[in-house]
Amino acid sequence: MSLLFGFDESNLPQGGCVAIGNFDGVHKGHQLMITRLVALAQKKETSSVILTFSPHPIELLRPQHAPPWLSTLEQKAELLQQYGIDDVIAYPIDLKFLQRSPRQFFDEIIQKRLQAVGMVEGENFCFGHKRSGNIETLQTLCNQFHVELDVLKAVKIDGEPVSSTRIRNTIAAGEMQQAVTLLGHPYYLQGNVVSGEKRGRELGFPTANLSDVKTLIPAEGVYAGIVHHANAHWIAAINIGSNPTFKQNQQKLEVHLLDYQGDLYHQNLTIGFLQKIRSVKQFASKEELQYQLQIDIKDIRKVVEQQKDC
Repeated sequence: MSLLFGFDESNLPQGGCVAIGNFDGVHKGHQLMITRLVALAQKKETSSVILTFSPHPIELLRPQHAPPWLSTLEQKAELLQQYGIDDVIAYPIDLKFLQRSPRQFFDEIIQKRLQAVGMVEGENFCFGHKRSGNIETLQTLCNQFHVELDVLKAVKIDGEPVSSTRIRNTIAAGEMQQAVTLLGHPYYLQGNVVSGEKRGRELGFPTANLSDVKTLIPAEGVYAGIVHHANAHWIAAINIGSNPTFKQNQQKLEVHLLDYQGDLYHQNLTIGFLQKIRSVKQFASKEELQYQLQIDIKDIRKVVEQQKDC
């Protein structure tokens, strides 16, 4: 798979089947679109192409309302590759680009640049200046230029559409099991390991303190998860919050890799959240905290054992 920035004519995939969107988190709704896009591309014996935009239009039009994202561009591309996409194009946009009418957008991007022979979009798809084009507009243009269009109904879970906004809300509320159900995979975030106070090491549970996280940080709590590092997976106990037992108020994101021996300082880690185990609380003594951590570790092993395919 290739991740392309902009429309470089030397390696631009043309004549493929295209889906346009942000694909934040690459959730179950996106996964259905990907499945249908790959199938359409195979039918037409061509490549499957995702077109996304960098930055997201809301960051240009209403930056104060831009949400914390579920995935970085690189994470998004990696997930799209795992689900079978051939090429991802991250097109850099500005306010001038957003002034294009739906017809101008279709003519310049879909026809001239990508020369698409097929498209897959959701029934609520909008495009062009002020989102003035809808799925009916796209269908008319595709018919005119002989581009096959596959229109998808929204994927629903528990009667409600799956969306990146819904997933953000569940993660922000600490409802990680529901978020994982909506995503169809663990919630991943990345960060760099920095030096901490080594409090975990003193307790017998050394932790890696993460900083420079670019995506949404879940609600405070203790979570079961996995860490991807050095081409291996490690079961992880993840703590988000302050440390009230030691009178610390600053929120931290700390990860303890079970059974891991080694130095993680200055490494970049990918953490996959699976389930919230408990809330952060204050303990009467260091010994009481150590006892609770032992219980947490047992619970976390059980959770990960039940989700080995993560």
